[in-house]
Amino acid sequence: MGDVIVRATAAKGNIRAFAAYTKDTAEAARMAHDLSPVAAAALGRTLTASAMMAVMMKGDDDLVTLQIRGDGPMKGITVTANAPEPDSGLVKVKGYALVPDVILPAKVHEGPSGAVSKLDVGGALGNGTLYVIKDLGLKDPYVGQVELVTGEIAEDIAYYYAVSEQVPSAVGLGVLMEKNNTVKHAGGFMIQLMPGADEKIISDLESRLSSMPTVTTLLDEGHTASDMLSMILEGYDVEFTDENPVKFSCNCNRERVQKALISLGKDELSSMINEGKDIEMKCSFCNKAYMFSPDEMRTLLQEARID
Repeated sequence: MGDVIVRATAAKGNIRAFAAYTKDTAEAARMAHDLSPVAAAALGRTLTASAMMAVMMKGDDDLVTLQIRGDGPMKGITVTANAPEPDSGLVKVKGYALVPDVILPAKVHEGPSGAVSKLDVGGALGNGTLYVIKDLGLKDPYVGQVELVTGEIAEDIAYYYAVSEQVPSAVGLGVLMEKNNTVKHAGGFMIQLMPGADEKIISDLESRLSSMPTVTTLLDEGHTASDMLSMILEGYDVEFTDENPVKFSCNCNRERVQKALISLGKDELSSMINEGKDIEMKCSFCNKAYMFSPDEMRTLLQEARID
């Protein structure tokens, strides 16, 4: 099962729905950043949410960034997702946790089928703020923010939509880890009421979701992203409209890193050159390392002086 986002409508167009399977995306992020299990779960959930939000965007060059800043030991997460590429429909996502090696004990959660042990994403992020930044090609990006409700990310995304965009939403996200701390499954769903829809629909869906297994349970049982939407929206005449592949992908390159170094300014560059050592610069989003010799740094210093 490849990583994919499926889109659907239901209830005669009164509901729009998205579901995603993102195991390879979450595992690529875990490997790139050498994430602890709780950090892998947190970043995987956020990558999944951003990918589903990205397919709602209209412009080819639009992108959405989710920033979470909290007082917990992980401190925060930053994720960016691009709108689907025009030809392939591919949604590219990238992101990082500020503290990638956080270790926390699991917490017991009472689910429909009894007590289960879950990674404590909310404890890792703590209290804080979710920022949603949409770059739509205008002069200034749209920035919305809400306080974290639980820090478990799904509830926080739903709260953002309710408060900042007045869109009633139900969101589920999950990352299931193997015993060797690799990602076994990852995915999620997002159900939204369109303007003018009967509010009873969302209360019915919330009641239905409260008795359903978790996202990770459904995925571990072999259900697909489409299956999740069919189960959640049973009786609402679901119509699947589109599929988009999704992957963890970063557009960093040496030229971009050079510009970042030049932006540090003449004094900082001179100080680095005076150390007489190769300088390693890492991309925050994918952790790729770029090496610069003192001679290369001197060339960049000349460019900084010209600027």
